[in-house]
Amino acid sequence: MATVKAPAVSVVCLGILAVTACSSGGSKTAPAPVTAASTTTTTISPTKGLRQNIDHLVVLMQENRSFDSYFGRLWSTDQSQAGNPNPVDKSAPPILSFNNPKMCETADLAHGWDAVHQQINGGKMDGFTATNVDPTDPTGSRAMAQFGPSELPYYYGLARTFGIGDRYFSSVPGPTYPNRYYLIAGTSFGHVDNAIPSGNGWTQKTIFEELDAAHVSWKIYNSEISVESLLFAYVRDHSKGHVVGIADYYADAAAGKLPNVSFLEPTFIGKVQEENDEHPPANPQLGQQFSAKVIGALMRSPNWSTSAFFQTWDEHGGSYDHVAPPKAPKPDDIAPIRNPGDAPAAFDQYGVRVPVLVMSPWSRPHFVSHVVHDHTSILRTIEIRFGLKALSRRDAAAAPMTDFFDFSHPAYATPPKLPAATIDPRGAAQCLALYKGKTLGI
Repeated sequence: MATVKAPAVSVVCLGILAVTACSSGGSKTAPAPVTAASTTTTTISPTKGLRQNIDHLVVLMQENRSFDSYFGRLWSTDQSQAGNPNPVDKSAPPILSFNNPKMCETADLAHGWDAVHQQINGGKMDGFTATNVDPTDPTGSRAMAQFGPSELPYYYGLARTFGIGDRYFSSVPGPTYPNRYYLIAGTSFGHVDNAIPSGNGWTQKTIFEELDAAHVSWKIYNSEISVESLLFAYVRDHSKGHVVGIADYYADAAAGKLPNVSFLEPTFIGKVQEENDEHPPANPQLGQQFSAKVIGALMRSPNWSTSAFFQTWDEHGGSYDHVAPPKAPKPDDIAPIRNPGDAPAAFDQYGVRVPVLVMSPWSRPHFVSHVVHDHTSILRTIEIRFGLKALSRRDAAAAPMTDFFDFSHPAYATPPKLPAATIDPRGAAQCLALYKGKTLGI
């Protein structure tokens, strides 16, 4: 077999990057082993390796957390300290990012189309505090809150063991539903808000039609409701045998009978001790625990040797991030369906940066991707693996997630030991004190 040189992983020193990749002498306090992988020579191309070695792709999209809010403390040098203005006193020092002692915020954060464009503010990234002023938080400082390895030990363990991307952006500067549309349809077909379709759901084509046409197996495993079957007619009409409960995921994983493509869904709506989608003001440790459970089930599965697990968050949820979103290819010729007063923008810019984690036996160990990705990059990876056509111009142009893998050697054929996904009883009590008896969710 001919030797093919793998694409070089670009190292762009803007934002929070691996210290060893971006400094002359490194940092003695950098929490190794997170480093950027160097160019390697393998005997297989990324596309061919994906098709030969990955038969099961599992996708979990959680809710409403920015990269900085979760992983701003992953490296010793936190470059998110530019801060945001104090909206109460313009002459006051800026409000800087800070480690968050609270598991639940006193109020949700602004993340609609207009608010997000104000937050980005042409790339200045200085509108987060002003758009999050609330009676319980007059300066909007909760937008600057960050969690660290003490609060999210399992997520930090994943990031330091497998692969994380520091240039992964949400697909649209807006809320949940449009971003989830990009994951499965490559476009939000004009939508910029969380509008619910009338009748049987949206009729736009999704990845599920393509999978069925190619005779590729798929399932949506939901903990409560399936967002895709709620919103898209095709999924609703083909739910039998495809849309099942999360208990079926654990059973299928244990039996080695996972489909080729799996989408997992958490509990989106519930009491504060039940909701585990991580949407503020929900307790993120419940979501971390859910992630640990589903990832652990895959690692113990007979399917692990041919699997890849992608976890991301649909959008930043109003939390601060310091990296300006770059321009993005328009997905189609459909203009945004804006509400009165909404920002007069097009679908030509990514949304705010969000975390992404990739776990597989074939993962590059301790890897940081600096390639620009968005939700359509996961979609593109599925399309490439199974030889499917792109659904829009956005996913056709998207960089697939193949740089996360080294198909010359399965470094994690034996799954590694990871930190426990702990729940702090004090944090849980604080959440309960704020929201006891109330129903939270999207």
